[in-house]
This record gives sequence, structure tokens and C-alpha cells, in this order.
Amino acid sequence: MRAELLGRVIEPSSPKLIEYLKTSMGALPEEILRVLFLDASRRLVADEQMQHGSVRQLALYPRTIFRRALELDAAAILLVHNHPSGDPTPSDSDIRVTELLRDIGRALDVELIGHIIVTQREHHSLAAGKTPPRGRPGPPLTLGDGHRDRIETEKGVADLALSNARRTLRRRLLRKQLLGNDELFGEPAWDMLIDLFIHEGEAKPVSTSSLGIASGLGMSSALRLVQRLCDAELLVRTSDPADGRRNFIQLAPEVAHRLTAYFAAGEE
Repeated sequence: MRAELLGRVIEPSSPKLIEYLKTSMGALPEEILRVLFLDASRRLVADEQMQHGSVRQLALYPRTIFRRALELDAAAILLVHNHPSGDPTPSDSDIRVTELLRDIGRALDVELIGHIIVTQREHHSLAAGKTPPRGRPGPPLTLGDGHRDRIETEKGVADLALSNARRTLRRRLLRKQLLGNDELFGEPAWDMLIDLFIHEGEAKPVSTSSLGIASGLGMSSALRLVQRLCDAELLVRTSDPADGRRNFIQLAPEVAHRLTAYFAAGEE
């Protein structure tokens, strides 16, 4: 049936889909994560097992999921995993993971349409932002439904992304110090994007010349690379109103959103 679903419209609440997922995953001894990748019309373009874990915890790697979504040009994803215990009740961790992936997906324009937990006989559909924890001890979870919570969540994602980007840059500098030979180990275009991302996160403008210096290239090579990145619409050049001879460089808005999601998913 897996192959038969390809190209079909997927509805998370479909009884046929739920029964198929229960039959194929409900009795597994380990937790398995499957991701259904959908196009803009909610038609299935891929159904893939992304991760597996122990009976207690499923290790999720958001970057892996969304990198695959971008490779497939998917507009939406549906998460499915099993609870070997036989209890489909979502844990606090299940809910937090759903919310995290929803927020990262929003930044990448990949909608998370749901998260289905299955056992051999039961299931629970966890809609992002709508399902509270049930039957589990501990303090209640406040989900990001309201305007204030949404702003705080987005700020948290942005802060996490900036922190990871800084660590990535430090590790790359250390790598260069240890290995030397920038020609072999340097990646000037990527270094430029990271440098710009950090400066924009710190609200610091970056001039064309300073970006060239940060890349480690000679100035003429750096300027050519900046121009290529501008031509590819990854960077935007603006004039300095206080000095007509100087230009500032910024990330294109779409690139900034994608880098936020990339670094929020973890450092390199």
C-alpha cells in the first residue's frame, strides 16, 4: 500500500490511512519515525523512515527532516511515530517536538499538518499547537497559540539560531587554525553567509569591504564573490546614506529565514 499512496491526497484524519499506519507500525518493538512529504496539493511525494530509537525515546533531527523536505520541494509534512508501550497518549516531549518542528517549518515554508502516534490498536492525532498533554503528571504545558507566546517562541528560535551560528563560526575558525590551507578547507561563500547572519542577529551593519576581509579571500576575489551572491539573489546591496562611496550587504529575506531554521536545528 505504501507505493499505492504515492500521488494520492493525504488527509491526516483518513480512517484508511490510520488503519494502514497502525498495521504497519503499531506492533514494532522500537520507536520509529516516519515522515510523509506532501506537495502543495497535499499529494504524497515520499513516505520515508527518518529515525529509529529505543522504546523510551525517539531521537529527532530536525535538520535531516527539513533538508529532505527541501530536496523533495515538499510544501507540507506529516509526522508518524509509534509507541511500543501500547499507550498512544502524547508525552510532553512529543508535544514539544511537534511545536519545535512546526516553528522551524514555518520559517522554511514547509507546513507541519499533523503528528500521528500509533499503537497496534489505537492512535492519537496530535495537531501542532492544539493538543494538550493528557494523563501525564507534571506542570501544564503552555503552547504557543497566543500572540505573546508566538512572539516569545519566535524570539527563542532566533536566539538559538544566533547562538548556534556563533558556535559554528568559532569551530570553523578553529578548524582553519588547526589545518591551515584555506584553499583546501575554506568555504568563502558559506563563511560570508554565516558572518552576515551573525552580524544581522547582532544588529550590526556589514560593509562590502569588511565582508570581503572576513571571507579570507583577496579583496578582488571577495568582491567578485559578493557580486555573484548578489546576482543569485542571496545577498542584497544597499547604499550607505551617510557615505555614498560605501555599500552595505544584507542577506536576502528568504535566505535569512532559511538560515534561522538551519541554525535553530543545531550547529554544524
